[in-house]
Amino acid sequence: MVRVLFVCMGNICRSPMAEGVLRRLVVEEGLAESVEIDSAGTHAYHVGNPPDPRAQAAAARRGVDISRQRGRQARAEDIRRFDYVLVMDRENYAHLRAICPPGLEDRIRLFLEYAPARPEDEVPDPYFGGMGGFDRVLDMIEAAAAGLLADIRRSKEI
Repeated sequence: MVRVLFVCMGNICRSPMAEGVLRRLVVEEGLAESVEIDSAGTHAYHVGNPPDPRAQAAAARRGVDISRQRGRQARAEDIRRFDYVLVMDRENYAHLRAICPPGLEDRIRLFLEYAPARPEDEVPDPYFGGMGGFDRVLDMIEAAAAGLLADIRRSKEI
């Protein structure tokens, strides 16, 4: 079993969309039993809440249902448990590094490292913008999720 955790600030926009996109990909590839996927936020702003309605709508337009997800806060135990701890930006990277158990720092990476053809290295937070920002973020997420799945297949031989 390969375990993947996506992390953003509040766990209501970027990380739930990434969780949903990767979940769809692993189901389509017949790997649902081999890859566990979750998401969390570095802050407790939205613990227990569903994803932002705009994130849900943008994901749904691409055939991804994230409506049943609920926000939760990332913990040090997550870094121990998950093989891939993928953050959306450097601010969230710094938050996780601050709670990271010694020796596990290499598990925390920027998610867009898996989309080397994209010019960006951080997934911007679309929360304070309009719907176009959610679609732009989904483009980045889809590219990185495909690269991540390819990396998982190579390195974990699933």
